[in-house]
Amino acid sequence: MKITNKFIYTGFVSLIASFFLMNISLLAQDAESGSFSYSFKSLADITATSVKNQCQTGTCWSYSTSSFLESEAARISGHVVDLSEMATVRYTYPLKADIYLRMQGKYQFSAGSLCHDVLNAASGWGLAPQEAYTGLQDGETFHNHGDMDAALLATVEALVKKPSGTLDPRWKETIDGILDTYLGELPTSFDFEGTSYTPESFRDYLGIDPQAYINITSFSHHPFGKTFILEVPDNFSKGEFYNVPLDDLQRSVEAAIVNGYTVAWDADVSEKGFSFRNGMALLPAAGEESKLWKQEIVEADVTQESRQKGFDNQTTTDDHLMHIVGLATDQSGKKYFVIKNSWGQGNEYGGRQYISMAYFRAKTIAVLIHKDAVKRVLR
Repeated sequence: MKITNKFIYTGFVSLIASFFLMNISLLAQDAESGSFSYSFKSLADITATSVKNQCQTGTCWSYSTSSFLESEAARISGHVVDLSEMATVRYTYPLKADIYLRMQGKYQFSAGSLCHDVLNAASGWGLAPQEAYTGLQDGETFHNHGDMDAALLATVEALVKKPSGTLDPRWKETIDGILDTYLGELPTSFDFEGTSYTPESFRDYLGIDPQAYINITSFSHHPFGKTFILEVPDNFSKGEFYNVPLDDLQRSVEAAIVNGYTVAWDADVSEKGFSFRNGMALLPAAGEESKLWKQEIVEADVTQESRQKGFDNQTTTDDHLMHIVGLATDQSGKKYFVIKNSWGQGNEYGGRQYISMAYFRAKTIAVLIHKDAVKRVLR
């Protein structure tokens, strides 16, 4: 199948809102000049579409999970298609506004969401190819949601300031009007490669069953072997996450990749060792930080306890969502997950990065994966 791609790849640009501080760190890292080059050997490289650029938006959750579903469609039905990230964004914003207003403003309202919100959109509305809904208006060639996000936030804040019990019954029309202006109306049908589809029938054509996926995490402040609502601000829809020991989480993701399943990945990317420019993420052991990108480093030993400490003291936070598409080893034989980022193709790996196992163990917030890939853990 031919992949239709109307995005303009503008390289790495700073993200808005929740990514502001993250990018200050990234720009500082990438200004460093490294003299040591890692080399990699691929162990698994699963079908995935090209790296996109979320530009000046806080929609990594949609880019990463749409990319994940593209690989799932290729695996399940053989259809390789570029999905519309902005259709999911357009569907999700009114849901955020609804919760914010019903909670009388005592709730987060932002651009951020999590992987399962893309599945919620696929279930409640469907999926569309990029060509059917770009989210670009009036000749735009890249996404900048600064004005739209500001307008939406100002609107919901104004709506909750009205006297109690007098919420304007037309609030949804107001939110829809803003979103239609900036992104456009969602289509009820479209043509794709000579056939007419609705969003629901296109989802089914790709073979995507939104109920076939599960969020998995590993934190010891909840019991293992059970689900809980993950306590991160972007979990506005209160998605549940299955909790497993850290070693099981790592082994499950490795096994999934080896068996041809990709994985959507939510992680902290604020560490000095996460470098888009260098195309890697490493977790230096104490005293090794100054050696980053200058020589091969020794990485930290990550345990369940050290991982939990990072989450508890909030040095590990829900920063960014990406897509794990492969497995590789470096020149010393150490394993790495290969990820697609959504910051454009402006590094030596075309926008991909190599994530060390130490970094994955310490800085993973959660993963989204097909249930068939983790049957052993679920049992």
